[in-house]
Amino acid sequence: MSQGSPGTGHPSIPPRTPASPNPFVHELHLSRLQRVKFCLLGALLAPIRVLLAFIVLFLLWPFAWLQVAGLSEEQLQEPITGWRKTVCHNGVLGLSRLLFFLLGFLRIRVRGQRASRLQAPVLVAAPHSTFFDPIVLLPCDLPKVVSRAENLSVPVIGALLRFNQAILVSRHDPASRRRVVEEVRRRATSGGKWPQVLFFPEGTCSNKKALLKFKPGAFIAGVPVQPVLIRYPNSLVSLSPRKSGKGELQVLWLTASQPCSIVDVEFLPVYHPSPEESRDPTLYANNVQRVMAQALGIPATECEFVGSLPVIVVGRLKVALEPQLWELGKVLRKAGLSPGYVDAGAEPGRSRMISQEEFARQLQLSDPQTVAGAFGYFQQDTKGLVDFRDVALALAALDGGRSLEELTRLAFELFAEEQAEGPNRLLCKDGFGTILHLLLGSPRPAAAALHAELCQAGPSRGLSLCQFQNFSLHDPLYGKLFSTYLRPPHTSRGTSQTPKASSPGSPTALANGTVQAPKQKGD
Repeated sequence: MSQGSPGTGHPSIPPRTPASPNPFVHELHLSRLQRVKFCLLGALLAPIRVLLAFIVLFLLWPFAWLQVAGLSEEQLQEPITGWRKTVCHNGVLGLSRLLFFLLGFLRIRVRGQRASRLQAPVLVAAPHSTFFDPIVLLPCDLPKVVSRAENLSVPVIGALLRFNQAILVSRHDPASRRRVVEEVRRRATSGGKWPQVLFFPEGTCSNKKALLKFKPGAFIAGVPVQPVLIRYPNSLVSLSPRKSGKGELQVLWLTASQPCSIVDVEFLPVYHPSPEESRDPTLYANNVQRVMAQALGIPATECEFVGSLPVIVVGRLKVALEPQLWELGKVLRKAGLSPGYVDAGAEPGRSRMISQEEFARQLQLSDPQTVAGAFGYFQQDTKGLVDFRDVALALAALDGGRSLEELTRLAFELFAEEQAEGPNRLLCKDGFGTILHLLLGSPRPAAAALHAELCQAGPSRGLSLCQFQNFSLHDPLYGKLFSTYLRPPHTSRGTSQTPKASSPGSPTALANGTVQAPKQKGD
């Protein structure tokens, strides 16, 4: 993708670093002495701190309720002023600072100067590494935020969101995102009437080793933004809760066990977009991401989350950082199964749905835990059945005995559809999406968009075998992607190993430009 022209005040934007660390892996290394220390401190400090913090959290509710009490939805479409603003805003700000103080955040060190709402209507904060990151709201004087509409039903949190006049987005309403975009643009272009809006443009937590790809929502209005950097000198507080169900409690306990936690908040100079960036939110987001990554001294990556799936952007396609196909191979080999010895028996172009019991018989698996784990890798319908063509293609890919040409031909034969007119079979959108989802871990919407683009070259609504193999084998970018994902390195014992992020053929290297992508529109 073209970097475009950076905004004023930023004459040089560094390229994305090819050898990027995995931003989704979280590590915690404690010596035995440190474990003992935290156990003792945790037993003394953590219960008292957490209890007092929850008391203060509930004390916030009356101030949050008072600010919006008696106001209609129409009145809440404008910024609140007068005594409500003065009393409630200062009350929530003071109690919020006390809340973080009780949790151990004794110091908030601020560098740089926060711009006014006229200078920068939007603030973008990164890296987003923990649920303590909302502490950045305090030195920013409680700017407005964007949150999920479902959070309104959470006690106290819902009241604080109403107090904040937060911009709410619903995952269940397709029109919600469009309304959010319009509301962000309305507030950002209000000429200082509305307070600043704060975004965490990564959209999820990472481990601070690299910046995830910025989502374009904060940059849609095309107005100047001020980047805000968040750093935690205390390493333990940076743990992300994403990796395990116990993560939230672990982070809270470890943070409350430290005698003093420190957070550094740095305001960078306001980023003024160029005309090209104002017209292209994605370009704008990418360039601001690079500026913030340079200031943090970490790489800017193309990694992001689609739901709970970590993905990277390669060309026009989003692919899993570590495809589930590799994990399935590990499960089957651990069970002593060689995929090449399984008689797939799938019929080309015809779906055959199987149950978990039939799946176990077909693969000759007896351990219930292994069966459930392997069966769970495939998409199930409402009856809990999977298409055996999916299983056949996955086993063929894991076997390793076929060439890439043979494997892509098999994929085409399994999922191509007969056409009403003419003898040829074509690979339509659903089959194309299934193949890319199975082999590359690509989310189906991303595959559908790419399929539509590939079909524009011809009159048909599907791809012929020749077109599909030109895409998967001979395209300078996607061909390399298929060869990387379908030929992961193996150890001497035959267990599949994931390519390291820094290796030349790794998925992250592909995304970050080790393989030169075709030029995009605007290059």
